[in-house]
Amino acid sequence: MKLIVGLGNVGSKYAGTRHNVGFMTVEEYARQKGIEFSQIKHEAEIAEFFYQGEKIILAKPLTYMNESGRSVKPLLNYSNLAVSDLVVIHDDLDLPVGHLRLRPQGSAGGHNGIKSIIAQLGTQKFKRIRIGIDHPQKVSVVDWVLTRFTQTEQKELAQGIEQATAALDNWIENDDFMLTMNKFNHK
Repeated sequence: MKLIVGLGNVGSKYAGTRHNVGFMTVEEYARQKGIEFSQIKHEAEIAEFFYQGEKIILAKPLTYMNESGRSVKPLLNYSNLAVSDLVVIHDDLDLPVGHLRLRPQGSAGGHNGIKSIIAQLGTQKFKRIRIGIDHPQKVSVVDWVLTRFTQTEQKELAQGIEQATAALDNWIENDDFMLTMNKFNHK
């Protein structure tokens, strides 16, 4: 069993904003698999499917970004999953829009959603798929992450989300995140 968590903020006010790239990715992945987020468990919207008999859980925490760990830890516990079965998808200011960076672990790097998950899990050793949202030039980071993408950026983001969902398929199929990193980090 695997748990794939996309980070974001709940509500139409935040839909399509830079900080919601994680939500957008798991929503696209669910669409590709023909499933819907139809359940709520442990403060998260849940969608599930099976791949060769293995249950895959997609989750969107309903706690708002800064409290994401409050949902992730109970989801892992409820599903009796190890941290090694978790991948978290989130936005990254230090990457150009749509660029991916897969990591097997690491610090929060200033990302409050990741800080919350690290605090709740007591470890930095969980997989991440980081999707670039670019760095603000003339606005504060707080304001930047709540802006929407330009038309040009939307095309770049769509390509990044497509690559992220392909990376998820690759990880689920081969069950080796290092192989997936080697395949997708150079693009």
